[in-house]
Amino acid sequence: METSQVRVFVVDDYEPFRQFICSTLRKRPELQIIGEAVDGFEAVQKVQQLQPDLILLDIGLPTLNGIEAARRIRELSPKSKILFVSENRSWDIVEEALRTGAGGYVVKSDAVGELLFAVNAVLEGKRFVSASLAGNDLTDPKDEQTADHNRSGVVLPFVPRNMWIARHEAGFYSHDRFVLDDLTRFIGTALKAGNAAIVVATNSHRDSLLPRLQAYGLDMGTAIEQGRYIALDAADAIPTFMLRDMPDSVLFLKLLGDLIGTGAKAAHGEKARVAIFGEMCHLLWVQGNAEAAIQVEKLSNQLAKTYDVDILCGYSLGSVQGGMDSRVFERVCAEHTAVYSR
Repeated sequence: METSQVRVFVVDDYEPFRQFICSTLRKRPELQIIGEAVDGFEAVQKVQQLQPDLILLDIGLPTLNGIEAARRIRELSPKSKILFVSENRSWDIVEEALRTGAGGYVVKSDAVGELLFAVNAVLEGKRFVSASLAGNDLTDPKDEQTADHNRSGVVLPFVPRNMWIARHEAGFYSHDRFVLDDLTRFIGTALKAGNAAIVVATNSHRDSLLPRLQAYGLDMGTAIEQGRYIALDAADAIPTFMLRDMPDSVLFLKLLGDLIGTGAKAAHGEKARVAIFGEMCHLLWVQGNAEAAIQVEKLSNQLAKTYDVDILCGYSLGSVQGGMDSRVFERVCAEHTAVYSR
């Protein structure tokens, strides 16, 4: 297949992520996006008509899930190569997806760094599986179809063993419940390990988080008294580092640096870490200042590398009509080591 003739079809019901995929693919001029779909039935119908060379396919689709859609697509468009792009990390689901004859599986939170690697591999007839899933056994396909389709082995993006990668992640949430679920796990895991946690969030999320952490098995009164749990109102924090509607790097790094120092002293163990959850960027974006939000994300990268902290940035999209512009979404994603959408 000549690279100038790669016709791509994209299937995902979450528009910002679908647009992120499309904009990423457009960086490669030989990849021509010939269509999009938002549910499984629509995907099957359009693929039958268009016969694309490559299909990027989510699993959690309405009306017909991606795995069943892939099975039907394999019958109707047997020459189309399939790459799953899904946030589902269950290895049972991954195996079932690959059994359809798909060439690869990318975890959405790894897509910023892996998507084009995966596309290259699948187009070359190789199997690609996200690095975060690489510990599983990929050498024993469960049926003949997968064995025939994916005999070339596993392709993973190369990361030198001595390369340190700061953890700065973003979560895009369609409902408050999902924000609080991830926030509880993120902060709860840190505190249970003896680490410190800093939460710079909206009042409603901070108020809802405390009883959830208690239910998670933590003595929050003790954690607060020890200084291992520090909570601030995001709306109050923003004016302390903003100058002329943009973040001042010195003020921002001092504010967060002082908080990290306080938490690190209170944390237990020789290699204790600090976990930070923040919604300041979300609030700046909601206020119409997306550029300031992106600059804060850039400063957060610097923060993560300087202090070796784990950062999760939360964006609540469900309560905002129209969601996030795809260009802003792509720029925000580019500043993170991993991205989640729920």
